[in-house]
Amino acid sequence: MTTKISLDRPSRRRNHPASVGLSRLSRLSGLALALAATVGLVAACGDDGDEPATPTPSASAAASVLGPVAPAKGEPVKIGVILEGKSTVSDMSVQDPVVDAAVQWLNEHRSGIEGRPIQVVTCEALGDPGKATDCGNLMVEENVVAAVIGESAVMEPAWRPLHDAKIPVMINGTSDPGILADKDSTFVLLEGTAGTIGLPIQVAKEKGLKKVTGIVIDVPAATALQTNVAPAEYEKAGIEFELIRIPPGTADMTPQLGAVTSGEPSLAFVLGNDAFCISAFNGLRAVGFTGPISAIAQCVTDATRKAVSGDVLDGMEISAATPIGTDNPATQLYKAVIDKYAPSVDTSKAAGMIMFTTIAALQTSLSGITGEITPASVTSTIRAMPESELPAGGGIKFKCDGKASTMSATFCSRGTLVATLDDKGVPETYTAMGTAASG
Repeated sequence: MTTKISLDRPSRRRNHPASVGLSRLSRLSGLALALAATVGLVAACGDDGDEPATPTPSASAAASVLGPVAPAKGEPVKIGVILEGKSTVSDMSVQDPVVDAAVQWLNEHRSGIEGRPIQVVTCEALGDPGKATDCGNLMVEENVVAAVIGESAVMEPAWRPLHDAKIPVMINGTSDPGILADKDSTFVLLEGTAGTIGLPIQVAKEKGLKKVTGIVIDVPAATALQTNVAPAEYEKAGIEFELIRIPPGTADMTPQLGAVTSGEPSLAFVLGNDAFCISAFNGLRAVGFTGPISAIAQCVTDATRKAVSGDVLDGMEISAATPIGTDNPATQLYKAVIDKYAPSVDTSKAAGMIMFTTIAALQTSLSGITGEITPASVTSTIRAMPESELPAGGGIKFKCDGKASTMSATFCSRGTLVATLDDKGVPETYTAMGTAASG
């Protein structure tokens, strides 16, 4: 049996009594994944490209997906979870009940950690760097053995106190240079450049094209990778790369995009927030571009679907944080857990599934832990984990030995999900690109 300690504000604590059986436990991208952190689009957290919810599985199917009952027993293992919560710029409140559901499932069906129940300590950063720092400090005070951050606009200040205290931190995705420089106790599940560099290279190869034209919002955080890292990766792949920088707020991009229709046939790759991408997509159509288009996940929101023609969206391939919106093993698992433990949660919210994956990934990475569970033993166990499938990750595999990517020792994988859109801008299919975490 476990209990939950929830920290609503840095100065307030609330102890939740256990309920019958296991107690109800409590959680960057648009910050969905590294992309939003790269561009710094904090406001996009409020619209994370929600998709139609996955159909509800039957009771028997759900029981099969959840796995056999294997309850955790004994002394709880305390894990910290830093939530973004609901602030003036984003609403990530779905994270909290998803943490409840994920931990109850892990404790009832996956034997917690080393057979011991997981107890979580939560704190909301609320998009405030000061509160994020307090959250990190509170986790240290609570003596957590590890911490999880799924998505946050203020990830670095939350991470810093934990890092300084040598407490391991598992993060879904980030491109913060300070975090990515850590070689000791930080584990980032998704490689930050897979969706912004690897994706267009892979799509171009699949289309038989020898050129990619990047249409990128002209802000330093977005263009840095495209100027400092991308050229070498494209050269290695044998693909020509042309970068078109366009200032944010440019409504008519036709003057800049006219050249895309001439010369070597190319893939057009768009990187920016949804308003930028809408102008880019419509600009490409206006100049008569008929080649394939690829983009980052944050490009396609409800606003995009309303403002961009279906013939432009149809067949577009975009990076994806989660395989939400289609019926597949990842969404079946997530839906089954939510239906059982938090049925009021909107499963179309990508932030919820990202949080679920991050918590479950920490538990998966610790399946081989033995002896006393401390921050040091957790860190060494995660470093030594075998390659495993990312829970509800759509086929991506992860291994946190520091060798998954040459970009940073923090990265635990080198792949990304690719969603192919229909003419309504809704993912029809998802495929995993670069599934192996090593080799």
